[in-house]
Amino acid sequence: MAGLIKRGKTWHLRMRVPRRYLAIAGRKEIHRSLETDSERRARELLPDVRAKLLAELDQMAVINARPEEADAYRAAQKIAQARGFAYRPLSDLLEAPIDEILERVEVATTDRATETVKVLLGAVDEPALRLSGLVDEVERIAAHDNRYKSENQMRLWRNPRKRTAANLQAALGGTDVLVSEIDHAAALKHKAWWQKKIAAENLSMESANKDFANMAGMLRRYYESIAQPDPPEPYHRVSLKDRHKTESRKLEIPVDWIVEKWFAPGAFDRTNDEARDILLISIETGCRQSEIHDLPPGAFVLDHPFPHFEIKFEEGDNRREIKNSASTRLVPLVGVALAAAKRHPDGFPRYRGKSTYSAAMNKYMRSNGLLPSPNHTIGGVRHTWESRLLAETKRMDISGEMMGHSIKQIRKRAVYGDAMALPDRHALASRVMLQVPEHLA
Repeated sequence: MAGLIKRGKTWHLRMRVPRRYLAIAGRKEIHRSLETDSERRARELLPDVRAKLLAELDQMAVINARPEEADAYRAAQKIAQARGFAYRPLSDLLEAPIDEILERVEVATTDRATETVKVLLGAVDEPALRLSGLVDEVERIAAHDNRYKSENQMRLWRNPRKRTAANLQAALGGTDVLVSEIDHAAALKHKAWWQKKIAAENLSMESANKDFANMAGMLRRYYESIAQPDPPEPYHRVSLKDRHKTESRKLEIPVDWIVEKWFAPGAFDRTNDEARDILLISIETGCRQSEIHDLPPGAFVLDHPFPHFEIKFEEGDNRREIKNSASTRLVPLVGVALAAAKRHPDGFPRYRGKSTYSAAMNKYMRSNGLLPSPNHTIGGVRHTWESRLLAETKRMDISGEMMGHSIKQIRKRAVYGDAMALPDRHALASRVMLQVPEHLA
């Protein structure tokens, strides 16, 4: 129970320490100033201060029970913040102004709880997390951000980071170092390891730079999670550059090629209906392949004046993450895309939640002479559709909105007004629509 007592002109909380906290608190009662001389105000403050005090005792219990874990370090930061200080490890406090040290000692002496003394004098160690456990820890930290990812999307998120950690460990001679020991020298060893690997195996520098970015991102998340003051940035400016490399871009599939080759009878006879119709939908929507084959059952709205589907973040059994918020949009169905959707009203279960479609369909198209060159892929139809829209509208912001690009970035300013309405989207898609062959109708 908590009550009020008055000391001089100031009201204080007086709380009997619950039995489960006696060993941690080091006393049977705790007094805490409410910093007011008004009894009415003190009674208003009492419930909130009591709740914060109990929460603080919970944090002390964490430090007492699991002193080596990240939870204890986070608990120490919360306790220090509640007392008006930032948590600073002992090594930092040795260089702090003497006035700050004396102030911390005074508060710690008044409190008397062992864990509070540890916190205010920087005696709670940073967690001893090793490189081999970094990916699992970051996955736990990023659980909220990743809440929309499907199992396949989580696999695609996790595996590159596991490779990155393994590559860094190899660069460090196989040593499973503490995360706190990953400094700029370690990052440079990682870079040197990749330089040798690229030279020996003729690999792309992009693989190395993705490794560096993944490790930098994991370290940043980890240090943010423990509120590390002045967190290290060991991968700052660590990258590989090839000044001789030309910028690559996906090649468009010419419209004439689509009409003459892809719309020809028998072009898709040796592949399955789902693979064919995912491609047909991409031709008239410009959608990314995953935006189509990962659609949940019932996503196609066909009994509507303007048939369409919606690309959005999904939760539950059919959860999936969209590339970014700009990608959420209503997509009109016209031409071969509408015909394909009618053949598959419940979507594409063969490819839903998997990463097999692109490779399988590109292999089929290449093997059957259905791509204009070895450098073309089926992803080029997205760019073809964008070009068709630009030719019709002469407006990059309009084509960008249809494609799911950021209008703010295109216009280089804040975006005002409503998004393009479905009837307008449908009308524009209809104006650039290709004639539907009878055998694909």
